[in-house]
Formats: sequence, structure tokens, C-alpha cells
Amino acid sequence: MSDLALVVARHRRHVVIETEDGSSHSCHSASRRIQPLPGDRVRWEPEGEGTGVVTAIEPRSTVLTRVNRRGLGQPIAANLTQLVVVVAADPEIDWLVLDHYLIAAELAGLKPAIVFNKTDLQPDVPSELQVYEKIAPVFATSTVDGHINADMLECLAGERSVLVGQSGVGKSSLLNSLLGENAQIVGELSDKLRQGRHTTTGSMLYRLDNGGELIDSPGVRQYAPFIEHENDVAGGFREFHSLTPQCRFADCRHLAEPGCAVKEGLESGVVTQRRYDNYRNLYELVAELRARREP
Repeated sequence: MSDLALVVARHRRHVVIETEDGSSHSCHSASRRIQPLPGDRVRWEPEGEGTGVVTAIEPRSTVLTRVNRRGLGQPIAANLTQLVVVVAADPEIDWLVLDHYLIAAELAGLKPAIVFNKTDLQPDVPSELQVYEKIAPVFATSTVDGHINADMLECLAGERSVLVGQSGVGKSSLLNSLLGENAQIVGELSDKLRQGRHTTTGSMLYRLDNGGELIDSPGVRQYAPFIEHENDVAGGFREFHSLTPQCRFADCRHLAEPGCAVKEGLESGVVTQRRYDNYRNLYELVAELRARREP
């Protein structure tokens, strides 16, 4: 039987695994079918000094996915408990990307959280973002003035979180502030991947002093979760959950059907216009992608 190890970094076709004794090894996969992710528990066999081969992936409890360029599902990270979306006043918040991440968290069974970074540029959380406090806790912080939100640190404690967001929102600076002296681990793992220094082209798992773990992922311009069928999209909107059982039709799409409780919630303010518009947007996208897969 192969030994068990934890995947702590991935770059292209190579991963870094950490064994139970704390040693790390640069590994490749035994076949193309084996695609380990940061957070995976894997079986592996040594090949040489500090190197090895991953032979199998243990069953995953959770997995975060995205739609790739071909419209198919691509996994990003595994065995998570929490998804943390970092936003900022600069660059301007992309509300569609934010909602897509929150939907992905809801559908994957992950706790959601939002970090409003760069409060040195804008001290107050935008009122549009405060609305999201009904869906996920919102933490304001800055790495420039050294203000790391204590409530945010408590939220990260004991969780395996993935740190996501648009390019330029300050995820790397935030991560370095959270890691403190442990940031030197970044260089050590990067050497295992033969990168020489940390780059955001891969994903890496870090440990915080409070017992939490963070998986960093590259910044994105656009993100959409992979959803098999458009009828499953509504399940990603937390405020829909108490409304959908009240719809007149059990298969209500919440678009133009009469007696739709979600549309009534939109009129009463329980559902915001922006969230509903993003629901329609994602519903149409998932339907289009499904049609491509199933002509």
C-alpha cells in the first residue's frame, strides 16, 4: 500500500506533497487521469531524493470548480470548509464575479466570507456590499496600515479556506500579512516546484498560527462555477431557499412563471435586483453550456 500525504502546492503537472513526518516532496502523477489539487489526500511512492509519484487520490469531501475555456468543469481545490472572497474599492468590485463565488460556495457546501481589502483607500464598506452581510460575514481590513481584522482572523481559525478574488485586490499582500514570519515557507515550497520564487500561476496551501489553513488561488478577471443543469442554479442563492417552496409550480424557473415566490421576493426587497439579475445571467449561461455539451 502506498503512503498517504497531503498536497500543499500545485503548478502545472507537478505537485508538492507533505508527509506525516513533515517532509515535502516534488511529485508527478502516475497518469493523466490523476489530477491532484491542493488539499487532496493522496497515495504516493518515492522515486528519488525528494521526489516521487502520486498513484491515487483519496475521496474528496468537497471540491471547488470553475468553468474552463471549453465550457467544462475544472476543479480548483479540494477538501475545503470555507471560501473567502477578497474585494476592494480599487479595482472596482465585479458584482457578477462576487456572486459567482458565493454561489459556488453555497453549492459546494462551504462557509462563505467576504473581505473588503484596502480600507486605507476607502475606510467604509460600500453600502452595496453591506447588503451581502445577510449572505456572508463581511470583514474590512488593510495591509498598508497593519489593520488585520480580528474577527476575520477568528473566522479563519480552524478552517481550510480558499482565498479567491479579482486580480489586483491585494490577495498576495493580505496573505503575507496573515502568514507573518511563516511567509518563508513560500520560497521553500516554490523551490520544490523549481520556480525559484512564489508565483500566482499555481495554487498553494499555507498554515496560519491560529490553526487555520489557506489555499491561495490565482487572481481572475472572470469566474463562473460549473453547474450541470440550469435548474440547479437557484440552489446557489441562499435567499431563495425559503422562497422556492412557496412557488406555485414545483419546477418554477423563477423567470416568467406566475405565482413565483422569488419574483414576489424581488418586489418586496427580500431579493435584491442585482442578485436576481445575476441569477438570470448564470441561469442562461449554464443552459447555454449544457446545450453545447448535449446537442
